[in-house]
Amino acid sequence: MQLIKLILNTIYFKKCAIILIVLLSTNSTYSQINEPTNHQAYEYLYRMAQKGIVNIDDYILPLDRATIYQLLDTVKTKVQLLNKVEKEELNFYLNDFLIDNTTHTEKIKALDKKYQNRPRLFYAVKDDKSIMIDPIFGFSAGKYYDKKATNYFGGIRVYGKLGKRIGFNFSYRDITETGDTVDIAKGFNALKGRAGGLYSGNKLNYGDFNFNIGYKWKNGMLSVGKENIVFGYAQSGNIILSDKAPSYPYIKLDYYPFKWLHFNYMHGWLMSNVIDSNATYGTGSGVYGSERLVYVPKFIAHHSITITPTKGLKISVGESMVYSDKFDIGYLIPINFFKGYDHYASNSDIRLGGNGQFFGQISSRNHIKNTHLYASLFIDEIRLSKIFSKHNNRNQLGYTIGGSITDVGVKYLTLGAEYVHINPFVYSNLIPAQLYTSHNYSLGDWMGNNADRLYAFAKYTPVAKLKTKAWFQYIRKGGAGTIQQQYIDPMPPFLFDKLFNQTEVGLSLQYEWIQSCRFNLLMAHTTTDFETGGSNKGLTLRLGISYGL
Repeated sequence: MQLIKLILNTIYFKKCAIILIVLLSTNSTYSQINEPTNHQAYEYLYRMAQKGIVNIDDYILPLDRATIYQLLDTVKTKVQLLNKVEKEELNFYLNDFLIDNTTHTEKIKALDKKYQNRPRLFYAVKDDKSIMIDPIFGFSAGKYYDKKATNYFGGIRVYGKLGKRIGFNFSYRDITETGDTVDIAKGFNALKGRAGGLYSGNKLNYGDFNFNIGYKWKNGMLSVGKENIVFGYAQSGNIILSDKAPSYPYIKLDYYPFKWLHFNYMHGWLMSNVIDSNATYGTGSGVYGSERLVYVPKFIAHHSITITPTKGLKISVGESMVYSDKFDIGYLIPINFFKGYDHYASNSDIRLGGNGQFFGQISSRNHIKNTHLYASLFIDEIRLSKIFSKHNNRNQLGYTIGGSITDVGVKYLTLGAEYVHINPFVYSNLIPAQLYTSHNYSLGDWMGNNADRLYAFAKYTPVAKLKTKAWFQYIRKGGAGTIQQQYIDPMPPFLFDKLFNQTEVGLSLQYEWIQSCRFNLLMAHTTTDFETGGSNKGLTLRLGISYGL
């Protein structure tokens, strides 16, 4: 008993107790509930930041609902700077996020048509705790190169708060695609990849689920979940971290020691799709080959530092490491230098090491009125001493340069363009289980390496919640090459073994009738000219309706 009293009275325990009390006793609401990135509030706030009305750290997505509400509330304090359409949309989005900044009397109800100004399937609220349940469903139909295709899905989203600082989010959707043509691979396009599924005849069925639970305090947050972490600014594809691959489990830390400094860390569990023949074993069952198949474990560690030297200017640098075979606790240390640790753990033997990358980004908002300029750099391998050599360089890197300007002559008209260039062998590695992929989909840009893309667009919102977009896209794509070519000097030139050029022009319209209920129309004409001769042309037409995120 005396020993226990002694422990409880140590200075260390007292300090820890004080810190814990401070963290848990604040009256502010910081619960972390990640919001899906297809919510239109993201684009609205992106544009508000572009006009200098609000400062938003949207270079890493998703954001949590409390942060989105606080940003919208900041815009509200400057409502005199908004036009009529912007004011209507602000009120529309605020209604959706108001619940995240409200203390409730106890209430439980199902099928409420207008709770917090929007319909709810079910909700339960009390003080600073809440559970929201909403359905997810949708249907689309259309043509792809004169072939019919339909898509329908259904599911559920559950999210809420477990007190002032803990939030959670879960969503699941069951997706079915049918028709004369079904995109099984979901390869060379920006559509999200799939994990598994059943294909029979002209029907593909698969599932998609995401979740997170997080703890948030005044200047940081810690979360675990299964989602796509997106890093960087882009309109047509992210070269650093994108949402092309199926979502993967992760742990994530964000910390702001100062208002101008943001540290981000993430460790993810990827899918290698490489069978471990040594771990695979016989079952003697007599079915399915009498084998228990085991994949090679695969992981990613990723961290970055972002500084904001002045309003609207953000500069990020970071590194990532894809490693395989077994979990390494060294990569669970947020401030570890991954490249140096890889040299230590592998004894500088490339056959034992991981696949490391460095990256950087710079973003400027409203330094030129109503303009956003950005650039990203992704370095897979580089030889600085030979960077300009035509014969000995190893510039296995990719970059994005882009910008947009809004309110161009007409209120709510945005014009923009970006160029993406990815050299040969970026995202590749001599170890198949250490490619920069998950489920065989790129963690970076969807078009892969040895390719470039020019993308131009115009966005216009004529009335509140009606989003229109026109775009032009031109892609040049070369071959993947071989492992032997990746490690020879000189490295093959950009666009070696060229495959095709692809041109696309498109138009899309989206109207959000009530929160999360959307009508969509998309038209796009694509022409692919193959290097071996011949071309493929076709029109994509799709009309759909959906509810839920």
